[in-house]
Amino acid sequence: MASQPGSGAVTAVPVFRDYDQTALDAQLNLRARWPEHPQFFERWAADSAAIRAARGGELDLAYGSGPEETLDLFPASAGGPASGDGPVPLLAFIHGGYWQALDKSDYSYLAPAFVDRGIAFASLNYSLAPAADIGTMIGQVRCALAWLHKNAGAHGIDPGRIIVAGHSAGGHLAAMALSTDWPGFEAGLPGGLLAGGCSISGVYDLEPVRLSYHNEVLKIPADRAAGWSPLHTLPKAAPPLIVAVGAEETAEFRRQHAEYATAWQDRGLRLVDVPLPGRHHFSAVDALGEEGHPLYAAVQQLLSGQVS
Repeated sequence: MASQPGSGAVTAVPVFRDYDQTALDAQLNLRARWPEHPQFFERWAADSAAIRAARGGELDLAYGSGPEETLDLFPASAGGPASGDGPVPLLAFIHGGYWQALDKSDYSYLAPAFVDRGIAFASLNYSLAPAADIGTMIGQVRCALAWLHKNAGAHGIDPGRIIVAGHSAGGHLAAMALSTDWPGFEAGLPGGLLAGGCSISGVYDLEPVRLSYHNEVLKIPADRAAGWSPLHTLPKAAPPLIVAVGAEETAEFRRQHAEYATAWQDRGLRLVDVPLPGRHHFSAVDALGEEGHPLYAAVQQLLSGQVS
């Protein structure tokens, strides 16, 4: 990245690892890297609206008092292979959008792949930047999961089989949920509130995000970046975790994925790493709802208790 000798330009200064400011911003500017991203957003929204129109669901359930503290719940279909005769498992999904964009309603399209198998599906909302900081979002997701646990029986859900999943910023929030001391968060909650997790193209280290152009909106304080990062807040004990990252992701996203997976395993925690060949940041999440895809199969095994 240095200028050519004699050009009169100043040599670029690294701001994170070997990245200067321009290079770091490029690693984290996913919309610029994949300019076709609006097509994904439009498809997700249209397909999701069609699913809600055809199937209904319990929409905009409040898990807190704030206007963004809501979730959509799609009950499991009767007779699905995972339903059995009693309460059903639940996949609670957290959307991405760099903590700044998108909505729970954009991901209803994932629900049929689960509800048709007898698995309830929830899509969570949370406040977005710049109105809220990431610490607030972490707390909101924890509140949503606690609400689902406490209200599981009323919705035919087994409170012992709740799995949290997320994509991108949602993967970060799902990973932070797995690091939660649940009894410390709220008296009466079990330590094993979650039965497992899945993070797709997640963000695990907020320091490079803090140093990038994204922080103009996110406002991550220097003294909070580590405490809000899954890589630096690993749990002592946790349920099984599935991680996946697109093979076409940027080097920084693949670096974070690899370091988080290694750190998780170094603690003796259970982890399944699912390759996503041919996938980039925006196409990776679709694999979660594609029957026959290895990621879908791994999550189904986790929901059935076969990952240990």
